[in-house]
Amino acid sequence: MATPATSLGCAASLLIAALGVGSVASAATPRPAAPSAASPAAAVRDPQALAALDRMGVALRALKQFQLTSEASTELVLEDGQKVELDGVVTYKVKTPNQLFLELSSDRQLRQLIYDGKTLTVYSPRTKYYAQVDGLSSTLGELVETAATRYGIEMPLADMFLWGTDKAPQDAIRSALHIGGGKIDGDAVEQYAFQQDDVDWQIWISTASGLPRKLVINSLDDPAQPQYRARLRWDTRTPVVATAFQFDPPADAARIKLVPAEVAVVVPDAGQEK
Repeated sequence: MATPATSLGCAASLLIAALGVGSVASAATPRPAAPSAASPAAAVRDPQALAALDRMGVALRALKQFQLTSEASTELVLEDGQKVELDGVVTYKVKTPNQLFLELSSDRQLRQLIYDGKTLTVYSPRTKYYAQVDGLSSTLGELVETAATRYGIEMPLADMFLWGTDKAPQDAIRSALHIGGGKIDGDAVEQYAFQQDDVDWQIWISTASGLPRKLVINSLDDPAQPQYRARLRWDTRTPVVATAFQFDPPADAARIKLVPAEVAVVVPDAGQEK
């Protein structure tokens, strides 16, 4: 069994393992990739598809506050190669430039991440353990990078804080296609497909708001090619209250240390968090 410190300290490095991470910008970092069926000579970079990403980036960067709910599904590859699917719900409440509430909920675990502009809190409501890091003073784009590089916390859908900035360069995309139009929950969308060295991904973008409505990521650095899928529901009108970014630990909650990723020791826990 993991100790309380490693339970949430490792949860810092494995915070969203049960839900999967939809991160395409981070996929731009080179790592060993499986051979791709498409040769570089055959790759097509449709300017229309690349321009759609630019417009989406502008729409995301224009948001001053929003609430986002995503039904997420990820495929987990077992040691024998069998794939199993895990579902969960990702909820964001955000005020730019530097306030964030994130909840990751599934049958197996519940995690919350809260950032008020200076203090980052990771909290497990079921086990009542929490960890905090003070004095970050980061924008949300900087927070995404700090949490990932320093503490191994990969936030789901983190690219929404990076698209439209120099942190999501398009030169990593070697194939870009416009697939066609459709509807998601009555919202007219356009579907696009992209390829990078280690990932194929698709995105459905609202023609009205310019915001992403669906994301599918197919990982190529695993021979089983597991997929991550997310359907996104945005609320950009309902005000996000300031208390959403305040963390007041319950009286029975215990504070533990958030261990940097380079010194964290992962202790496998065969149990299931209740």
